[in-house]
Amino acid sequence: MIDLSVNINGLTLQNPIMPASGTFDTELASIIDFNQLGALVTKTFTHDLRAGNPVPRACELPSGMLNAIGIPSKGVDYYLEHVVPFYRQFSSPLITSISANTSAEFAALAAQLDGVPGIAGIEANISCPNIEAHGKAFAMEAESTAKVVKALRQATKLPLWVKLTPNTSDIASVAQAAEAEGADALIVGNTILAMAIDIHTRRPKLGNIMGGYSGPAIKPIMIRMTYQCYKKVNIPIIGCGGISSVEDVIEYFLAGATAVQVGTTSFIQPSAMTQIIDELKIYCLRHNIKHVSELTGAIIDEQFEALTALPY
Repeated sequence: MIDLSVNINGLTLQNPIMPASGTFDTELASIIDFNQLGALVTKTFTHDLRAGNPVPRACELPSGMLNAIGIPSKGVDYYLEHVVPFYRQFSSPLITSISANTSAEFAALAAQLDGVPGIAGIEANISCPNIEAHGKAFAMEAESTAKVVKALRQATKLPLWVKLTPNTSDIASVAQAAEAEGADALIVGNTILAMAIDIHTRRPKLGNIMGGYSGPAIKPIMIRMTYQCYKKVNIPIIGCGGISSVEDVIEYFLAGATAVQVGTTSFIQPSAMTQIIDELKIYCLRHNIKHVSELTGAIIDEQFEALTALPY
């Protein structure tokens, strides 16, 4: 008997596979069984209506996708009245992804979600611009991360997952700051800031000029960051970035992830998540792994201390 269940600091998931915010919506219910997923993570929303960035908002690159959607949102009232009721019909826990411009706005939005039937947890997308820091993303620095997570923790009793950005020079310190202020888990992480230019028009391929890069090309970077965070924090890590196969999932587990989020590949293969769940069972059976949690942090890494001391 293979046990795929994982515990995310008090919240038990039947398996460690879930969608990444922004790559999952209600329409997928006609293609895959939502009840098979470990959790359901909705698209990030904000308190008020938000139009998003100018078009074009996305472009395909040879080894991934570049997007600058800009978090378009119908607001919290629409989310509570229409989105949450839809997801209540499924057994998988609903994780609500939120974004805001200030720590106070984050806290106020989280407080509105507290106690709402059907919401099992909050994913705080702190990779968004922080107007209190001249537009720098909250998660780029430990100090701003600590401030916003502290405000969120005081505002809600719901499980609090904090989504970090790879666009920082020291993600481990940011992870420690989030843990110290009460985060229950970390998502490592969001997209990598990037840019592409059309050589014929000489214009940026995105209306916002720069955007977030996702897909297979970023996986080695996110594996490295997952590993670094795992060595510095004691709360669960949810790996995210470039996952398209069960082999990718196993690699994240070995680096220290307890669960993973699948994103860009779902645009190519909508049934990717359920296929990965089936293949994860086969992998565990072949390797005589009775509980998937045995894989978390199971990398053979005697060289860690020596390697981290090198001046890279």
